[in-house]
Amino acid sequence: MEKYIINGAKKLSGEIKVSGAKNLALKILPAAILSEQDCLINNLPEIEDVQRMVEAMTDLGAKIEQKEKNQYLISTKDINKTVLKPELVKKLRASIMLTGPMLARFGEVTLAHPGGCVIGQRPIDLFLEGFQKLGAQMIENGQTYTLKATKLKGAKIILPKISVTVTENLMMAATLAQGTTIIKNAAMEPEIPALAQYLNQNGAKITGAGTPIINIEGVEKLNASEFNLIPDRIEAGTFIMLGLITNSQITIKNCQPEHLENLLYSLNKAGAKLEIGNNYIKTFPSPLKGTNIITHEYPGFPTDLQAPFTVLMTQAQGLSLIHETIFEGRLFYTDMLNQMGANIIMCDPHRVVVMGPTPLYGRNLVSPDLRAGMALILAALAAKGTTSIENIYQINRGYENIVPRLQALGADIKQI
Repeated sequence: MEKYIINGAKKLSGEIKVSGAKNLALKILPAAILSEQDCLINNLPEIEDVQRMVEAMTDLGAKIEQKEKNQYLISTKDINKTVLKPELVKKLRASIMLTGPMLARFGEVTLAHPGGCVIGQRPIDLFLEGFQKLGAQMIENGQTYTLKATKLKGAKIILPKISVTVTENLMMAATLAQGTTIIKNAAMEPEIPALAQYLNQNGAKITGAGTPIINIEGVEKLNASEFNLIPDRIEAGTFIMLGLITNSQITIKNCQPEHLENLLYSLNKAGAKLEIGNNYIKTFPSPLKGTNIITHEYPGFPTDLQAPFTVLMTQAQGLSLIHETIFEGRLFYTDMLNQMGANIIMCDPHRVVVMGPTPLYGRNLVSPDLRAGMALILAALAAKGTTSIENIYQINRGYENIVPRLQALGADIKQI
């Protein structure tokens, strides 16, 4: 089994460029199904999750060709089946994003219950209820669901819980529905207006994306075109904390600081020294003080940056309360940080108290999930001695070529 070997406690320096947004890439690819025309996607991150989505779409009959690095030509006109391959669906939770476009264009789709990170309950009932509101009929057979609709019809959908993927899935499906769809209590993450921008430039009529109320006026058909993905805000935020936790001066390029305002607020409160430009952020060695965070849907503190921030707080002076409100299983990695020398007390599945600063030491670890795995890399880079991290597939799912990119900053990390 492959693993990372990291020798820590080294100062880093230089520049690191942020890749295209993973959480947009996994929606733009399915969005291509809404049109029979070809589309060209630029700045697509070459990560495991994207490759799994490409596999799932190729299995349906799509043709996906890499033209250049991070540039892919997508052709969906030859899709010839509506059953998503169960073994591919179970590898990738985001495979559920194929259901809205498939249902809208072909009137039918069958999928198994999707997989992904094990970070708490992630039911799909909101997806199914939303499609039924749009007029789809559902047939459940064990862990398999078939949705059918001769033609989707616009509806008012009030989401009982904010969900990024439900918002995006229903928004895509509604573009080809008859009449108008209103989604209330919609998620507002930056990837949502970016997806709406792609759809609108190809003939969709979407207003309100990025606000709690999205209006979609259905159209007969969509075109396709070239599109550039926005930078990955989670990767950018992770690299900021990488610079701070290693007391290093590094520059994070190709990022959009306005997408990180809550994180930047919390880092400023913690005493971090940062230089913030239009499309870059530079870190400087900074004495930090303990700072509380509460994760929340955008524009709140991102749950995907909770683990790196927790690692950062192990090096800050005083107490920090980390309150995870989105996923109930997302703090269990803190036991591994304690094995490295951190002083973290778990209050309950949603809250931990971090007492810092404490020196960290190298240990043999196993990555539990994508974001916690990346946080363990940050901890290892700050720790004295050697750390090995197994189950690195989880990390490679979301971070493109992470080893050579960190090596370019001076990190002593290798994959074996």
